[in-house]
Amino acid sequence: MRERSLLEMRGIYKSFPGVKALRNVDFTLCEGEIHALMGENGAGKSTLIKVLTGVHVKDEGDIFLKGHDKAVQIRSPKEAQKLGISTVYQEITLCPNLSVAENIFIGRGSGHMVNWRSMNKKADELLESLGINVKGSQQLASCSIAVQQMVAIARAVDMECSVLILDEPTSSLDENEVAKLFVLMRKLKERGVGIIFVTHFLDQVYEVCDKITVLRDGQLVGEYEIEKLPRVELVSKMLGKELDDMASIKSDSPEYADQNELPVYEGKGLCSSEGISPFDFDIRRGEINGFTGLLGSGRSECVRTIFGADKVTGGTVKMHGKEVKINKPIDAMKNGIAYLPEDRKRDGIIGDLSVKDNIKLALQVKTGFFKPFSNAKATEFANEYIKLLDIKTASVNTPIKSLSGGNQQKVILARWLLTHPKYLILDEPTRGIDVGTKVDIQKLMLKLASEGMAVTFISSETDEMLRTCSRLLVMRDRKLVGELTGDQLTQKTIMDTIAGGEKNGTE
Repeated sequence: MRERSLLEMRGIYKSFPGVKALRNVDFTLCEGEIHALMGENGAGKSTLIKVLTGVHVKDEGDIFLKGHDKAVQIRSPKEAQKLGISTVYQEITLCPNLSVAENIFIGRGSGHMVNWRSMNKKADELLESLGINVKGSQQLASCSIAVQQMVAIARAVDMECSVLILDEPTSSLDENEVAKLFVLMRKLKERGVGIIFVTHFLDQVYEVCDKITVLRDGQLVGEYEIEKLPRVELVSKMLGKELDDMASIKSDSPEYADQNELPVYEGKGLCSSEGISPFDFDIRRGEINGFTGLLGSGRSECVRTIFGADKVTGGTVKMHGKEVKINKPIDAMKNGIAYLPEDRKRDGIIGDLSVKDNIKLALQVKTGFFKPFSNAKATEFANEYIKLLDIKTASVNTPIKSLSGGNQQKVILARWLLTHPKYLILDEPTRGIDVGTKVDIQKLMLKLASEGMAVTFISSETDEMLRTCSRLLVMRDRKLVGELTGDQLTQKTIMDTIAGGEKNGTE
């Protein structure tokens, strides 16, 4: 065994009914190392993490900790924590009805009376040391998703772990919060903590990691030192095939929509209960545009206003030049608008329902529950879109919660495509999914636009929006501060506009 190894997993196997999730996988983590675990959705990353943390019991293989020759058995998350293994999962698993301090220290009390003042003080000191601007006494539900994610990380850090697993911890963080997290990760690295970093953001991997382990189809592709694995090679290893430069994806993009044609959707003075300043917005057939800005800038609130998902408090709307009322989602749906929400777990999937039932849901709502589809018709719909979007599922009757994140996202997309919308809104459709599925969704957007659909796209990855959008609306502090087209569509112009640009980028 290597002298500095904190963790060695050897010959790990794990199967589920009909699925061999892991086959002879090895993984090694050393002291003071930030190690990326990479692969497409369904590659086995989550299963390997859950074996390590005791959520799943391995079928075969051995796990060694801290250089010891005797293998350990990890049968539950509690056992993993006792062995110094802490995890922060992609989906926040805290209790929103409790305070921040209670969430940090829950399950670690002595069973006696709680000293609230002392607990809040300890929480405040921990949070301050990590640069998290929230008080321990504050209710977690009142915090943003980003702050809740940072609280989950603070909880894991405070448990004095030697192995810290971060499963998509940056998916809800803006650039400044990611930078703070990376500072924290480097501090922990200096103290000898080993960090397993699971992410789909390639830039972040190359910024903070020392090594990369790649999985594909439940098997180990290899372990690589970061400086010896160029990004193109990493993507190729993840996909198992050569991948053309993704920047070329836009080569087949339709030209900017005809400005002489009436907009599919046109809003004037739109505002909602979520505090965004009144804004004007329009989109034409065949156009892909997008809202960009930092986390919390109001980009999601804008599209939720367009769809009527938030309470609309002002503004007028025209569809194809005719004034319509869109005050709630069903109004939008009946006018041919579809909306894939940012939080697929909360607002998208219904986990206990089948793939088939999730796909038919929006069309069933649109047509009315008093006119239910037959099982045969619903199955026909599901099979059509499973084939179209290459959704990996055992059958149409598989519960959607058992699918990988990328395939869940494709199911929600199928749900909305089944309604044959004129205008499709996609809010973070590629967050937390693998590179291959991202490319599939980007290509699908371009195909839909080429067929005349209007598409609005939001992504935290600016380069992804630059590859697909012909017009970007820039948000800052819940205000529309810029509208960029043509040669204005550059990283620098977007950043300059976010920092201090004026509307239309002309002043």
